[in-house]
Amino acid sequence: MTRLLNLFTNLFPLWVFLGGIGALIHPPWFTWFRGNAIVWGLAVIMLGMGITLSVDDFKRVLKMPRAVAAGFIAHYLIMPFLGWSIAHLLKLETPFAVGLILVACCPCGTASNVVNYIARSDVALSVLMTMCSTFGAVLLTPLLTKLLAGAYVPVSAWQLFRDTAQIVLLPVLFGLALHHLFPRVVKAVLPVAPPVSVVTIALICASIIGQNADNIKKYGGILFLAVFLLHSCGFLLGYLFAKVLGYDKIVCRTISIEVGMQNSGLAVALAQKNFPALPAAPVPCAISSVFHSVVGSILAGIWRLRPPKP
Repeated sequence: MTRLLNLFTNLFPLWVFLGGIGALIHPPWFTWFRGNAIVWGLAVIMLGMGITLSVDDFKRVLKMPRAVAAGFIAHYLIMPFLGWSIAHLLKLETPFAVGLILVACCPCGTASNVVNYIARSDVALSVLMTMCSTFGAVLLTPLLTKLLAGAYVPVSAWQLFRDTAQIVLLPVLFGLALHHLFPRVVKAVLPVAPPVSVVTIALICASIIGQNADNIKKYGGILFLAVFLLHSCGFLLGYLFAKVLGYDKIVCRTISIEVGMQNSGLAVALAQKNFPALPAAPVPCAISSVFHSVVGSILAGIWRLRPPKP
């Protein structure tokens, strides 16, 4: 049973891709999952991440601060800059520009841990980087979004901060508490948590794509190009950033995946709650979930077949 659950989780990009295609073909299949359901769904994903963490994980951060800090800085330096630059370069319409910048300012995606596992990179380092970028998002996502997207529309950093704390920080801290207070229950739930996260992310992304199917069909070409550039350049620059700092191939690959993969589900929820006047703003975020997963998985497959020489 555990093997089947792991296989289901590792096929994460396939489920997101199929959900997106299905939403374009017949939106009502997925548009029922909307509104508060998306916010609660993301909270469940963050809770699932929280129960995998322990105090020992935080102690490990203290033992390898340089590599974790390098990934953290690379993520919040490279991706927001790319999002803003691509939006300007392609002259995206305001809702799409805001959505692209918002997803670029979000933390690492939890799927990056799965992709690093497939790539045979440093999974422990990946988990620590995801954890740190998630906590950092409570402050950095609102501030960076206001700084970079404020030229397009008014951005309330306080509201973004409050929503990010509610959707990310509280569920993760609650999961961390459960990990220590009810270890037996957590141990029983852990195998099921990743597949539940996969299903929830696929539903969130398919719902947003379904709700905006007409816009995607109309502007799909430019949106796909923008999102593809965001993530492919993120993977590349993340690798080069780590390489310049002198890390070995394993760490470079790990940082590359952490930089290139975003928490698109969080971006969708934040876009819906904070930009109600721009109903198309979540669209680049939903497309992002498909692209970063597919591109990341292809990259992981290549690296898996080409392990670094000792």
